[in-house]
Amino acid sequence: MPLRMNREVFITCAVTGSGQTQDKSLHVPRAPADIAASAIAAARAGAAAVHIHVRDPDTGAPSRDQKLYREVTERIRAADVDVVLNLTAGMGGDLVLGGAEAPLPPADGTDMIGAAERLAHVADCRPEICTLDCGTMNFAENDYVMTNSPGMLRAMAVMIRDMGVTPEVECFDSGHLWFARQLAEEGHLATPALVQLCMGVPWGAPDDLATFLAMVGNLPAGWRFSAFGIGRQQMPYVAASVLAGGHVRVGLEDNLWLGQGQPATNADLVARAVTIIEALGGQVRDAAAMRADLGLTRRAPLAVAP
Repeated sequence: MPLRMNREVFITCAVTGSGQTQDKSLHVPRAPADIAASAIAAARAGAAAVHIHVRDPDTGAPSRDQKLYREVTERIRAADVDVVLNLTAGMGGDLVLGGAEAPLPPADGTDMIGAAERLAHVADCRPEICTLDCGTMNFAENDYVMTNSPGMLRAMAVMIRDMGVTPEVECFDSGHLWFARQLAEEGHLATPALVQLCMGVPWGAPDDLATFLAMVGNLPAGWRFSAFGIGRQQMPYVAASVLAGGHVRVGLEDNLWLGQGQPATNADLVARAVTIIEALGGQVRDAAAMRADLGLTRRAPLAVAP
């Protein structure tokens, strides 16, 4: 595969995620005001886009509360810095089985809802981008399955398209990319598509370069991609993605550390990514350039009913 470095790079900052990181770093934001403030700081540091989950303000547990999403997005939109909004649509497909000998009924932690409910906050907040996790996957937890059936993904893809929001196709393994191509062939996914290659998340695609380059090589012509690695692989994947022709994602969703013994903020991680990109000879693009390049539409949220 020839080296085709991307010299005009946009950075996405994944601000807080939904993993069990809320008690591992004081910098992982919980409350809407804190999530928004961290996103705004990341934008000032050079992020063109921010990828948003919300959490219960008291416990830090992942949440689907539509009001929390609305508060975060309105705070970000009111800031004096421009940034592309990218909201998760990955919540609501959580299946926790009851164990090897008695998998049913599902155990505590299961959160399974319909396609429209999974996208309710997207319909309300109207971001430029929302994610579409393009397959089912066993995560590291023993009996937890992230479920995204073909039927669910087809329904969600059509709804996202009809909302006028651009889907960011999350591919945690090579089969997810295969199904994304199928969605495009069926007309459910507009092309060229935007893809996020998610490397090193157990038990998806490993974070070795051979797997990464194989996934890049399987992208249809013209499709845009970004990539990330988790933990200590986050910054190496900034360089790897740029060198392979892609954009980059960093943030506390995927990595809590700037270096050994150095807890990071989102702004720290974005600033480090900027340094790497510029050292490679690339230029970090802003939100306006990202919108123009990807054909994104910036709109106001829906009016609140009286």
